[in-house]
Amino acid sequence: MSKTKDTLPTAIRRVVEDPDRLAVLAELQVLDSPPDADFDRLARMAAALFGAPYAQVTLVDASRQWYRACHGMEGAPSQTGLDVSFCAHTIAADAPQLVVADLSADPRFGDNPFVAGWAGIRFYAGVPIVVRGQRIGTVCVLDRVARSDVAPGLLPQLHDLADMAASLFALKDESRVRARTAAALMREEWRHALTLEAGKVGSWVWDIAGGELACNDMFRRMYDLPEAGPVRIGAVLNAIRPEDRGPVEAAIAQSLEGGTDLEAEVRATAGNRWLALRGRVYQRDAAGQAQVMMGVSLDITEDRRSAEQTQRLLRELNHRVKNTLAMIQSVARQTMRQTPEPTLFMDAFSGRLRAISEAHRLLADQDWAGVQLYAVIASQLGDDFHTGAGRTTVRGDDISLPPDHALGLALILHELTTNAHRHGALSGEHGRVEISWAVEEQPVRGLRLAWQEREGPAVAAAPEPGLGTRLIERGLAKVLDSEVTLGFDPEGVNARIWMPLPAE
Repeated sequence: MSKTKDTLPTAIRRVVEDPDRLAVLAELQVLDSPPDADFDRLARMAAALFGAPYAQVTLVDASRQWYRACHGMEGAPSQTGLDVSFCAHTIAADAPQLVVADLSADPRFGDNPFVAGWAGIRFYAGVPIVVRGQRIGTVCVLDRVARSDVAPGLLPQLHDLADMAASLFALKDESRVRARTAAALMREEWRHALTLEAGKVGSWVWDIAGGELACNDMFRRMYDLPEAGPVRIGAVLNAIRPEDRGPVEAAIAQSLEGGTDLEAEVRATAGNRWLALRGRVYQRDAAGQAQVMMGVSLDITEDRRSAEQTQRLLRELNHRVKNTLAMIQSVARQTMRQTPEPTLFMDAFSGRLRAISEAHRLLADQDWAGVQLYAVIASQLGDDFHTGAGRTTVRGDDISLPPDHALGLALILHELTTNAHRHGALSGEHGRVEISWAVEEQPVRGLRLAWQEREGPAVAAAPEPGLGTRLIERGLAKVLDSEVTLGFDPEGVNARIWMPLPAE
């Protein structure tokens, strides 16, 4: 053990060397990093607050104290040993702060070189910086003049500055992690987002600079590609019949350069299958160069054998795939902004993707002619929703919903159901949900549906509108003249939905 550690009292050394504390400090990856203006401002604020010549933002490692910011001591070393550290005592103190009115009169610090030597420090006040429950360092002020007391209100403000420093460390660490993982996470999540296996959709995400595609098994089977291993764009083009490659390459170039969506129909060499290829540039660099393209591939062989059916289905597929891409892209971006932490993002986004995918499956089973309201409710509450042992009460006659109505309502019910299980009526043992609807014929034929939660946790007040609230209120944006009203009454969350229906 080094001499620096040996000069520390045992109780302080135990805190300084705590593995959990050091692990948090290491995870931040901030030690020995370049100067940061945000922390410099914090140090200046602390000095001005106390009217002191010196202030520091420090980090206490296992064997040294490193200065994240050091006001009033410009040109001083960037770190010191723990044997002369006041801040090591601060993070080990039982109190929420350490204040020493006269360091020269304190037996712990009287012979400290910063006290007895050239610096002549007499006064010290420090507050721990707490990140993830661990004291990793301090915000502190120092003076050459001893003080008999500290003015009322100064220490609470010093605590506020320490809390600000903790938030800065956490936010900067989050930004660093996000920057490191964003590209890989987005590629993986988009691959899952476009995997609509129920609709037999091959999904792909193309790293344009690297030339590789991340794709699902359906896409590999369509183009007769190996079951495992990397897939390069050249292998996909080689799997297309030679007479179709030129138009596809021209369409890709136009999409990359002009920003238009990729749309092409090609024949695969293996099995002579007709495939509809759809894609969109998702990410460009600062110079406007395309970096990532995502898309889907659909097997349209059977459709091509019937010209009339092919024309109808292609128009519908083109419309629906574009809408699906836009919807998934919008939900993914909004979910990422609301929940940037990767695990929370995957949980929230996967649930919303399942709601969209299940509605697509129901519509695909009916050739996009519409879907029954009972089936939409069952997709979110379970097939036995109408016999839910008293937890769910449903009243209304089953009716057929158009595609846009079904997709929007499925997303709304998913958000309402998720919220009810996490925070609302279904989060406890006694809460229940009532769903009722009726078809009104006048003045315009339409469906009026009500969701009411009862006997769950009390709703204190309407929360700040989050992504879930916005998805509920805007879920039927594509259905003209529809209305969705979300209420947060004390007895439980409620939603009132109106959507016009086609005339019978």
